[in-house]
Amino acid sequence: MERVPPSEKTKAELRALLSQGTSGDLKSDLVRLSVKRVVEEAMEAAVRDLLDRDYYERRDESSEGYRNGHREGRLKTSEGEVRYAVPQVRGTSSEAIAALRSALSGKTEELERLAAEMFARGCSYRDIEDTFRGADGRSLLSRTSLTEVTEVLWKEYEEFATRDLSELRPLYLFIDGIAERLRAGAPREAVLAAWAITWEGAKVLVHMAPGTKESTECCREFLQEMKRRGLSDPVLVATDGAPGLMRAVEECFPTSRRQRCLAHRMRNILGKLPEDAIDEFRQAATAAYQAPSPAMARALRDDLVERFAKEYPAAVSCFEEDFEACIAQLHCPPGHRRIIRTTNLLERLFREERRRLGATGTLLGGERVVLKIMFASLIRAADRWRGIRISEFERRQLEKLRDHLADDHRQRHAPAVTVINTPSHVSSKKRT
Repeated sequence: MERVPPSEKTKAELRALLSQGTSGDLKSDLVRLSVKRVVEEAMEAAVRDLLDRDYYERRDESSEGYRNGHREGRLKTSEGEVRYAVPQVRGTSSEAIAALRSALSGKTEELERLAAEMFARGCSYRDIEDTFRGADGRSLLSRTSLTEVTEVLWKEYEEFATRDLSELRPLYLFIDGIAERLRAGAPREAVLAAWAITWEGAKVLVHMAPGTKESTECCREFLQEMKRRGLSDPVLVATDGAPGLMRAVEECFPTSRRQRCLAHRMRNILGKLPEDAIDEFRQAATAAYQAPSPAMARALRDDLVERFAKEYPAAVSCFEEDFEACIAQLHCPPGHRRIIRTTNLLERLFREERRRLGATGTLLGGERVVLKIMFASLIRAADRWRGIRISEFERRQLEKLRDHLADDHRQRHAPAVTVINTPSHVSSKKRT
């Protein structure tokens, strides 16, 4: 029976989580498995350095020490207890491993940061070195071991950023971006993120890319990167009102409905109204956006326009703009609509994370901190989706909607058929 290092087993669990999603707490599962992966890679690298041979290599007679299985180690993190495999050695001193374990028990925050950066931008040599440094400032791993761990974790990031998405079946896709100053003195840049609810009801982190702009070109490249990796068109894609992102979604997902974030839209509308008109207008707009059906929504829209157009033309014009995208969610099952009609969940989480970090003064950490906020907020967002169930009736409804969207796209893009009417000729041997 082939022996497999514990880190490889953990890697397989991570791969399954990223490809299949989870019905539980995505943030906790992802952080705990990622911390476990980092720690086990570091432990195995330390043993390789100590014994001067790899996991599968046989020792020669002159070698000292040998591997003797594993025992369980435990770390407490903000996401719960992490249980990891501690390699055991015999025939040589194991002080280096004991020192590494002792130091890691006080570095859970650094380990959780590494867990985030594994998927946000990849872990650099400096990231690993800073994490595995003792209280006296000395590195707990040799340069060789640090290089090995860095290469392994960078490969982890590359696998995530380039993984095949053809097996992922997105039902609803959410795309959001937030403008942040990633480097001191630099202008704000948009960090884009995409996550999905699959046909199986799982929550999956799909893609994230720092340092882009929300122009059509950059958004198109972000979406096309997922398409190149095999991502199929979802039934619905929810975005905010960024023009570049909306155009890119319509180009890259032609058989999907585009849902305009209603939280963003409502803020825009209410900003064009006097204080004393806000409540009445909001009630009328909400009734249209949350109508039982698209037909009823359009009827309520017409009623709102008739009531308010003369007195509040700017607000009514904003309400009418892109209205069909605002009610795209009404084509989906009623039980899903509350979840898919906004993208503001991630934005709200960003604000909360900023306040928490700002209070400790760590917001000045630049790109690293921003990406940590992005990743942590993104995977926390999935927690709100817990409890979604797709019944057999809802599945059939969604499949019918998917087929209708595909047929509609084919008809709209079918080549035009030109019918040429040729005159009929009647021949006769008789002259007239």
